[in-house]
Amino acid sequence: MKTTRPFVLLLLLLGVLCSGLAAKIDCWFVRWPGNHEASFDPLDVMLGGGQKLFATFFYREADVYYHSGYYPTIFDNRGAFETAHMAEDTGAIASHNRGEEGGFMGPPLDFIDRFNRHFIPNRHSHLDEGGPTDDLSKSGEVREILPWLKISSELDPEDIQTYIVTAYWLRTRMGQVAEGERVLREGLRYNPNNPQLLYELGRVYYENYHNLPRARNIWEAAVRSWYAGMAGKPDSEKFSFDNKFLLEQLQTHLALLEEDAGNFSAAITHLEQAKTVSPSPAELQKQIEELKEKLAAQTNAPAATTR
Repeated sequence: MKTTRPFVLLLLLLGVLCSGLAAKIDCWFVRWPGNHEASFDPLDVMLGGGQKLFATFFYREADVYYHSGYYPTIFDNRGAFETAHMAEDTGAIASHNRGEEGGFMGPPLDFIDRFNRHFIPNRHSHLDEGGPTDDLSKSGEVREILPWLKISSELDPEDIQTYIVTAYWLRTRMGQVAEGERVLREGLRYNPNNPQLLYELGRVYYENYHNLPRARNIWEAAVRSWYAGMAGKPDSEKFSFDNKFLLEQLQTHLALLEEDAGNFSAAITHLEQAKTVSPSPAELQKQIEELKEKLAAQTNAPAATTR
């Protein structure tokens, strides 16, 4: 009769080896940079830094859908698509686009290329404008880009533009203002005090809720955050195109808010600040002169009444 002792010893040896290997892997996992213990996410473990690449892909696919498929490939001229049009149309993100939007394909190479273009999207359009049919009753189809943006934000929660674009289309086309606000607050949870997110959140309170005091507080906090973020940075970075655009938007919107509230002096101060970073200071100066006239009329009104 054969003894079972060698098999038992072998099983015990395998058990010890497996336990040792598991302990080794656990120690390695704890030290691994891809380990996000604060909020364990299988995607973080599997993809690590590659998540940003997938997030960019889904963000781009949302813009492709926004154009109903009429979009340049890597072989076409992408100068007019450097900034996603769905982001550019929000008015909250600086545009780096240049050139003709509809001419990225260039002239047909030959009669075959000309014939093939009859079977692919060949007209520049945006979903919120009715898509390629210009049927405004279908502008609500812009909601189709939201799932792509949702996936993109989950893959890369540090991408500010995704939150801004999602919130903008939720509140302006879907009528889901509260959901748009929730998206922005989620972005702020991952990116505390980000001035771009605060700017867009202020627009929610100003344009949708018509809550001037709350919008003022948020935008003023955004301005403080902008200056705090620029502290110690060289002027080339501090006054880059994107940073100047954001500061101008914040100051001009604060000026508009103060004008609505009848605080013309404060509105003038904000426009003076906006002039320092604006590419069109003459236009802002014209607005300043108009506000000075309103301020003078406001100041002289009580004296005229007492007579």
